[in-house]
Amino acid sequence: MEIRSTTDQDLDVFVDTLHAAFGRFPETPTQDGRGVWWSALEMDRNLLAMTPDGRPVGTAGAYSFELTLPGEILAPAGGVTAVGVLPSHRRQGVLTAMMRRQLTELRARGEFLSVLLASEALIYRRFGYGPATYTQRLTVPRHQGALALPRARTTADAPATGSDTGTVEVLRRAECGEILEEVYDRYRRAQPGALSRPHRWWASGAGQPPISPAPRYIAVHRDADGNPDGYASYSIGEGSTLTVDETIATDDAVLTALARFLLGHDLVTQVVFKHFPPQHPLRWQLADFRAGEVSGDTDWLWVRLLDIPAALTARGWFTDGELVLDVDDPFLGEHGRYLLTVRDGKADCAPADQEPDLSLDISDLGSIYLGGTTPSTLVRAGHIRAHRPDAATLADTLFRAERTPHCLHWF
Repeated sequence: MEIRSTTDQDLDVFVDTLHAAFGRFPETPTQDGRGVWWSALEMDRNLLAMTPDGRPVGTAGAYSFELTLPGEILAPAGGVTAVGVLPSHRRQGVLTAMMRRQLTELRARGEFLSVLLASEALIYRRFGYGPATYTQRLTVPRHQGALALPRARTTADAPATGSDTGTVEVLRRAECGEILEEVYDRYRRAQPGALSRPHRWWASGAGQPPISPAPRYIAVHRDADGNPDGYASYSIGEGSTLTVDETIATDDAVLTALARFLLGHDLVTQVVFKHFPPQHPLRWQLADFRAGEVSGDTDWLWVRLLDIPAALTARGWFTDGELVLDVDDPFLGEHGRYLLTVRDGKADCAPADQEPDLSLDISDLGSIYLGGTTPSTLVRAGHIRAHRPDAATLADTLFRAERTPHCLHWF
């Protein structure tokens, strides 16, 4: 079997092989050729697995993204995608060979992180990936969607959270592509766990709404000066359910204004926020706390560290401290012990020979890296070993982020 890189001439073969692996048929592009996910593929980053007689049996791809780390730091990250093996060639080492080749190429490009969305949770941990951000669905009956007045005391210098002097305008998706692209880019630069959406995604309509040209209404929020600073993409379907693809806001006041608009929409029975971050304040803003029903709680972005010292020194930190981490990477056959020293928001990470504070797998390090999973949770689950009583508590404090990491982007 041969694992080879692809070129632009391999696009049709790559797409057909991937669809065959999943037993599906390609979707039909729009008349202008937009709106298919594969229009954003980077063919110089993809792989084909070929049999000795030249038949394609497997695919693996990668996108060039920026991932926002804690501390509003942007880092290059390979976004692993389009991974599939024909049913006739599964459990024969094809996937393992592609994953090993891909990790080697990601490192060669100087990327110290790779990320993916896992189609099945059991597959990718063995390749060193761990779930790092989570998402859920929030359903609110419209008749219970009233928001409570803020209870915090306010002053002229410190207005109440959620106070807003802007406006909301309803546009069609086709009318506001540049606004969506600009507002999302501002949002993702400040949100840990968020991925960039390169311009070609917007230009080709590659992805899910509101990137795709699927018909949607867009509630655009503008500040007091008329500048767009938030949006919500939505549609109304069966049962008069208003479904929100995503709500993007640059601050909490904008978020509250958009939520109030959506929850007050006429002739709607319920509002479904289908990509809702954990610990989101909206449930607490509802006058009836029980009105918000959470469902579909699941993992989203999985993270793998390819260069541990580079990754740990890249992100921002919010508490001083030291930890010795003993990290095992069984898929790549690597093992290292590192002294992580954090001072004044920056970290130093160097090889160490001291006794470890924590022993963990590379996938568990990926899970805690963005601050969305506490090390103590994985200690209690039996995955991370704490070698002294206060090690997990210190690790929780060190690895926290300034806010809950969340990723909206589908790829």
